[in-house]
Amino acid sequence: MNKEKETQKSTNTLWTRDFKIITWGSVVSMLGSYLAGFAMSLLVLDYTQSSLYYAIYIAVFTLPQIFMPIVSGAILDRFSRKKAIYMLDFLSAVIYCLMAVMLSNGWFNFIIMAVMCFLLGSIESIYMVAYESFYPLLITEGNFQKAYSVASILETVSTVMVPVSAFLYNLIGIVPIFWINAVSFLIAAIMETQIRTDEKYIEKQKSSEEAGEKVLYGRRFLTDIKEGFRYLWSEKGLLAIVIYFTFSALAMGASTVITLPYFRGAYPNGEYIYMLVWGMAIVGRAIGGIIQYRIKLPARHKFKIALTVYIATCLLEGFYLYVGNIPMMMIMCFFNGILGVTSYTIRVSATQRYVPDERKGRFNGTFNMLNTTGSFFSELLAGALTLVLDVRLVLFIFMMMNAAAAVFVIGGNAKHVAKIYNTEELPEDNTENN
Repeated sequence: MNKEKETQKSTNTLWTRDFKIITWGSVVSMLGSYLAGFAMSLLVLDYTQSSLYYAIYIAVFTLPQIFMPIVSGAILDRFSRKKAIYMLDFLSAVIYCLMAVMLSNGWFNFIIMAVMCFLLGSIESIYMVAYESFYPLLITEGNFQKAYSVASILETVSTVMVPVSAFLYNLIGIVPIFWINAVSFLIAAIMETQIRTDEKYIEKQKSSEEAGEKVLYGRRFLTDIKEGFRYLWSEKGLLAIVIYFTFSALAMGASTVITLPYFRGAYPNGEYIYMLVWGMAIVGRAIGGIIQYRIKLPARHKFKIALTVYIATCLLEGFYLYVGNIPMMMIMCFFNGILGVTSYTIRVSATQRYVPDERKGRFNGTFNMLNTTGSFFSELLAGALTLVLDVRLVLFIFMMMNAAAAVFVIGGNAKHVAKIYNTEELPEDNTENN
């Protein structure tokens, strides 16, 4: 009997061949992305010496992330997400090679950089939908919480490349960094081509097409987008989650434009205080990820835990700037990081298990589009409000709006959201994905 249990456990391991490949590929590409992304920001500032041009650079990178997810989501529900992932990584490697060559030969100008940033922003938005929709297919049943805790840890650890990027930028310049990033994406793409998981949803979509009425590709594409919205509208739990996290994106966008300027204005060498305070949030996220990997949350309590976490994180971030005591702010950010990972693992593991494979692309595309749109417009709105209100009050207002959304949107749809969050992850025999 014990041998039978051991055999079942071994066939239901999270760390299958394909999961190892996607994890290590993500490590390589994420480290390179963080390294080059921050260095590009410094390059634009140094080259243009203009806040306006820097704002244009940010907008050009962000703009495709508003409309690309919803377009790519419909496409990726019919075509191979694995191929999309490694082809986009190959394309990213080519773009960084081109930028390295242009800069080393003195061919750089802001228009070229803006075009490259638009392409990279488009690639990133499509890649995220493809990755988020493909990643669940590589997770064995019963291991979703563990898998997404691993993803959270990797993303958190990758943020250490931001100070490394600043150091290398001043030491060796941007061109070697671009070459490093190109090699990183090339390695990740080659690794991803070796994934063997069968994308069964493609055949399912083809079968449904053959059984139904033949339509032109363009019309079918528009139908897919509409059908994705109809599916979301019909699922009250998913709809509530998407609406709440749109409010959450509004709050996070406000925090982005408020926090660093506040610390720089309130303290001497405020940027270092900012890194110290929010560095504790990164530590909290890393520890929280480890906790989520080691301890399985009881399924029947996940909804209550999630709702408590949503409200608690809003309160912590809404009040911490009023504390004024740096060690206390560090402690609050530390717990905010732990709670943030808890929120992430509950939400993403539950929704990715709940949404059918053939609809994951459209769901993730809609989710990402609304989040990016909310963040983009809240950055503008919060920036405008700081001209007439105290910056701490602006952040407090956005966080309290987010807390209210948690109470009324998530709490008000408790029955439907709990059906998604409180689903038990039951291990199955022979679920190895190779």
